[in-house]
Amino acid sequence: MAIELCYDRGAFNRNNVRRQCQRVWSEENVNKRVKDNQYYLKPHFQSINKKRMSVRMENQSQSVGQIKSKDGTIVSYQVNGSGPGLIIIPGVLSIANNYNVLAEYLSKNFTVYTIERRGRGLSGPQGDDYGINKECEDVLAVREKARAQYLFGHSYGGLIALEVARNNDHFLRIALYEPAVSIDGSISMSWIPSYKNAIDKKKHLDAFATFSIAAGPEKAQKTPHWVMKLMLPFFIPKQELKQMFSLLEENLKEHKEVARKDNTYKNYEQISAGVLLMYGGKTGLKWVNKAIAALSDILPSSEVKEFYNLDHFGPDKKAPHEISLTVKEFFIKN
Repeated sequence: MAIELCYDRGAFNRNNVRRQCQRVWSEENVNKRVKDNQYYLKPHFQSINKKRMSVRMENQSQSVGQIKSKDGTIVSYQVNGSGPGLIIIPGVLSIANNYNVLAEYLSKNFTVYTIERRGRGLSGPQGDDYGINKECEDVLAVREKARAQYLFGHSYGGLIALEVARNNDHFLRIALYEPAVSIDGSISMSWIPSYKNAIDKKKHLDAFATFSIAAGPEKAQKTPHWVMKLMLPFFIPKQELKQMFSLLEENLKEHKEVARKDNTYKNYEQISAGVLLMYGGKTGLKWVNKAIAALSDILPSSEVKEFYNLDHFGPDKKAPHEISLTVKEFFIKN
């Protein structure tokens, strides 16, 4: 959910912010241009971003498929590996490719179907009548094709997985990493009016900075808006920012669904599948612990696993191999 890339390794320590700002605005080799409200830094600074990028594995055996969902919308998915079917559901501001490394590791034991959710890639748009029920229909359409018995969801993808599983018994086991379950408004939506206003004005960086501050870890919430605007392009690679900017409107609709599902977690007592609840010890998000605790109490069959050194981006950016080992062990055990 939240944007934490800028907070790794103390990047947003107050002294670090001061030093970085001084460097950015004082060095002669900085090329500052504004286009669509973005700052572009010269290669000297962009090289820092490249070091921060996750190493992506080349998967020559990966293929792409498409299927029609219940309402006729085209849903695209990536397939690799062989074995029992496993579906991966990405989170907000993410695309299927962001989970390539996780899918590659899991493909050694499973046929992995990574859904390209609505509004992304070759899949159709979210549509005016978008709701999480549409996402559930998409997952079930892919499941019908894949005959998948296993499901993995990250963040908003975890919420989708829970909603899918509570209404059917097709899945034997489900693994969730920090599912976006809001309890008593624990996932803040205070940012939505300012965010929407910025999107309407095509100020994408303003919108993203607003979201990052409000929905990020505690230390992000103390960051001045102008500093966040400066630091996001500095620490997040340009291509990754471009991807996120392209999904800002989808992010808004998806968070409205999170808000609509606030305090409905008791519905998940209907889930018959075994559920693995995973979270990062360094997530910095207050809502995560609350969600994990509530879900572990209400789910008929669940296990909890903490990854002490990981944050919200464990599956897609920080430790896909480590996550895959835990998921595989949970799925194949007797």
